[in-house]
Amino acid sequence: MDLKNIRRLIKLVEASDIEELEIREEGLQVRITKKKEIPVPQVFQPSSVIPSPTQNAPPAQYETQVYEAKIEPLPGTESDNVVEICSPMVGTFYRAPAPDANAYVEVGSHIEPGKILCIIEAMKLMNEIEAEVSGKIVKILVQNAQPVEYNQPLFLVEKS
Repeated sequence: MDLKNIRRLIKLVEASDIEELEIREEGLQVRITKKKEIPVPQVFQPSSVIPSPTQNAPPAQYETQVYEAKIEPLPGTESDNVVEICSPMVGTFYRAPAPDANAYVEVGSHIEPGKILCIIEAMKLMNEIEAEVSGKIVKILVQNAQPVEYNQPLFLVEKS
């Protein structure tokens, strides 16, 4: 809904006996309430969007940036052979480039430096996260379409 349509709705409410009009369209809600002198339009954008089952991968139309993931040795292990790949930013974790696409990596996948592991969406920008080590994915620690924090472990990798 654009500003022109909202203005047209305001004039409609002003000219009629309607005291309040509320319209919801494509995740946007517009409520126009008639006051004694001036109608006031209020546009609400949902503050938190809960992804539906069909939203389990990022939209493909956004730009992407490439980041290298932080690697930290797994605490409490006897060897330095298993490392955590951590998130370099806060955002939403996606395992695939699109809802109908295959995941970048699965448990058991062999990775090399520069291989894309996942996407983290931050502020409508899709950031491709690349591996910095060679090895095998031992465990994926985050569910698809879940929020992640800075430095949160995403993958466990057995270095080769």
